[in-house]
Amino acid sequence: MAVFGGLAAALGAVGLLSPTAQLSLLGLGLPGERGSGDHTTAFVTASSMAALNMGVYYVLAAWADWRAFFRWTVPFRLLTCVVFTVAVTGGRAPQAFLGVALWEGLGALATGAALVYERRTGRHEPGRAPTTAAAPGQET
Repeated sequence: MAVFGGLAAALGAVGLLSPTAQLSLLGLGLPGERGSGDHTTAFVTASSMAALNMGVYYVLAAWADWRAFFRWTVPFRLLTCVVFTVAVTGGRAPQAFLGVALWEGLGALATGAALVYERRTGRHEPGRAPTTAAAPGQET
């Protein structure tokens, strides 16, 4: 969670400081000459601010060890993966968006798998200290 949040916040900051750099990172480019109705940089600014805020939320949730938040991210990141994939296959977004879809999908699956693993192994139960195996011959 903290790593994803840090990356999202950093990329959001990049987009706020340089929308052109952000578009380049996404494999997109600005048209050579912008028309009067071209609001590309406004949309990059808005999505970059959202990414910065989201990144901070993820870092704070990780710092607070807020497992409910972690669980909530899984279906919504999977939804993002589906929407971006459909946007590419439907011609609404460039092929570069498949990388974003993959990032979201793999992140959701990794988060979900980690939560299931912790629940099954009892590695994270509220109010319970982590258990460690005793060495042979030692009592716990």
